[in-house]
Amino acid sequence: MSEWNLKIIEEFRANEGRVGGMFEGAALLLLTTTGARSGRRHTTPLTYLDDGGRLLVFASNAGGPNHPAWYHNVLADPRVTVEVGTASYRATALPLQGGERDRQYARQSELVPAYAEYQRQTTRAIPVVALYDTAHRADRAAAIGDHLVKVHAELLDRLAAIREEAAAFFTGRPSARPAPDLGAQLRTHCFTVCDALGEHHTNEDAVFPRLEKLFPGLSPTLERLRDEHRAVIRTKNALRALLDDVETTDPARFQAELTRMTAELEAHFAYEEEQLVPLLNSVTLAHPES
Repeated sequence: MSEWNLKIIEEFRANEGRVGGMFEGAALLLLTTTGARSGRRHTTPLTYLDDGGRLLVFASNAGGPNHPAWYHNVLADPRVTVEVGTASYRATALPLQGGERDRQYARQSELVPAYAEYQRQTTRAIPVVALYDTAHRADRAAAIGDHLVKVHAELLDRLAAIREEAAAFFTGRPSARPAPDLGAQLRTHCFTVCDALGEHHTNEDAVFPRLEKLFPGLSPTLERLRDEHRAVIRTKNALRALLDDVETTDPARFQAELTRMTAELEAHFAYEEEQLVPLLNSVTLAHPES
């Protein structure tokens, strides 16, 4: 931490969030993040914009060519601590995307013209990060992101079992899970997985509006996930159609569909976990009726 930042932090904490010098009278907060590489906690003084229920901070780095370290930290771990005045609370940091980012940065530039100058000085789009208070929400979803990873793993394990059974059925090799009628077993197993997958995505689609209400900047990510859910439904229906008469199904076509479905799910799950797991593990979700 620079000596300059350290002095601001000490003054901020000693004077109930008020500082003098160039930040006198400015809306200032302290943001504490976890180092993406070091794992150590780092505190940074930042000016902010109150956006009603959330605070916005700007990764300007005074117009420098690179994003500041704190921004890289929140991308790696969105769980942060915010200090404003005498208050200190846990929060989730989420970068805004697209038009919302542009509107909020333009708004800040009008209020504080220095930010317009910062953007002119650099070719990078200066990120806008929303800070959501997640410390006092009811119905805490403890480690819900970890649960999501577990569900994904279980579904992929089931698909792997179907692929093994399909290979045994179509080649006549002994199945790892023998049954009197391998065709019926394959049908039952596949339908069970398809139903579980459908229920999983239905549950996710029900949660997404609640996430969007909490984190408007997450909308593009959630819309992509919804599109992928629809693509999985189409593949799942094609697979079910093939199984209507598994004894006469073209083995190459069936296995190609199953391989494609597995690849789609692996890619979908990987993207979903990358985008949502850190966030879900750090937030609480209110009941839909609240």
